[in-house]
Parts: sequence; structure tokens; C-alpha cells
Amino acid sequence: MEYKTVKVEIKDHVARVSLNRPEKKNAMSPQLHRDMTQALEDLRYVDDAKVLVITGAGDAFCAGMDLKEFFHELKGVQSEYDRIYRMATEWRGRTLRYYPKPTIAMVNGYCFGGAFSIVEGCDLAVSANEAQFGLSEINFRMFPGGSVSKSLANLLRPRDALLYAMTGRRFNGVKAADMGWVNMSVPLADLEEQTMALAREIAAKDPVALRACKDGYRFSLEMSWEASMSYTAAKEHEVMVLQKGAWLESGIGDFVKGLYKPGLESHTEKK
Repeated sequence: MEYKTVKVEIKDHVARVSLNRPEKKNAMSPQLHRDMTQALEDLRYVDDAKVLVITGAGDAFCAGMDLKEFFHELKGVQSEYDRIYRMATEWRGRTLRYYPKPTIAMVNGYCFGGAFSIVEGCDLAVSANEAQFGLSEINFRMFPGGSVSKSLANLLRPRDALLYAMTGRRFNGVKAADMGWVNMSVPLADLEEQTMALAREIAAKDPVALRACKDGYRFSLEMSWEASMSYTAAKEHEVMVLQKGAWLESGIGDFVKGLYKPGLESHTEKK
């Protein structure tokens, strides 16, 4: 799979998806939105890619929207602006949020503006301590709108979201972890090793169960208690059908036989 502004590498069942405009700090151009939309669609059907890790080439994760190519050059072309805007919003929001495979943001450097929606859209996020986050929209007389406003509301406490949105102040990976914006923050030198280890750990789990885990969480957020109970009951039946009863026969069955301890190890280790 080859794209103009995105690089995809698959190893150990993990697809590393790198925004590949290092000379522009991986700012999101119209072409990058086209490429990410296509890459996510392609990887959806690659069986060897069980987990996706999204990161940036060079010393930046993503500097946000390419202000020149996206806002300035498309300013007078309303139809094209609308098309790219919808594409940009879709892949960072609904596509990542409901993607059938686990996704992890590996934040290796600058993460600004629109890149916040990539981090929030992924299921998990690991940051370098040295990474720099910022909502700089207020500095050019705008606010973090579109998918970014929703991303802030989804994950950050109101005081934190408004502080950084209204001041444009930066914060580092350590602060991001403290606020719950990322799962953990580690030294940059350890970032790839620890993120990939996490990705491999998840890739070793049953893919049907992983997808159900994501669906059960994401959709239950929007449901009443009764609707959630009904949905997850149907989802359990779906897992049973797709696995041909494996979770009950071998998953629980091998536990009953004393072959492994679910609280301490994964069933896949015994296959």
C-alpha cells in the first residue's frame, strides 16, 4: 500500500500508520486527508493488520491542519472545501471511533489543533513526555471548532478544556497523562518500544472479542441502561456465532480444566 503523504508498515500484526509530511510537521493537507481515508479503508480488510498505531514521521505527531493548503487555498472553492472538510472530519471522528480494529495514537512530538481529534478518536494513546500539545486556534482569532470541540468535550474536564482552548497555552505529555488526555506518557527514547509492546499485547487477543469490546463501549455511551443491556446481550450472541462457540468451549472450558488463569494470563498463550 503506497500513498503520497502516509506511510504504512505492518509487522507482528501491527500496522504502523505514519503521517508522512515531516517537512511540514505532518500538517494535514487535503492530500493527507485523502490518503488517510483510503489507508483506513484498505487496512480494514488486511487480516494481518490486527491493531493500528497512528504516529507522525520525523519529530512531530501532527501540527494540525495545513493552514495554507486547507483554509487559504480552498477559500474560494466552496464545493472542494466542503468535500475535504467532510473527509477530514469523518476519518478523525466516526471512522476511528467505530473502526473494527483497535487503534493507538503514538504521540511522538508536536500535536496541535486538529490533531487533537486523531488522539481522541483512537481507542488508546501513548505520548512522549517531551511531546507538546496545543490549541493555537485562539491565537489566530478562531476557536477549536469542528471535531476538535467534540473531542475536548469527550475526554477533558471542563476546566482543562476551556483553559487550554481560551489561552492557546501548550502542555507536555506528562500533563496530558495527568489530565487523562492520553493513557500514559513515557520518555521519547522509550515511546516506540512501549507503544508497540502494547499494540502486540492487544493484537494477541481474539479479534472478534476486541471488536465487540469496542462496540459495547462506544454504543453504550449513547444508550439508556435498558437499551445497553439489550444491545450487549445481542452482541454476546454475535460473538458466540462468529467464534463458533470458542469463548465458551475453549475460553471458559480450558479455565475449568485448570489450563490457564484468565485473571493472570491470556488464553492465546496456551494455544
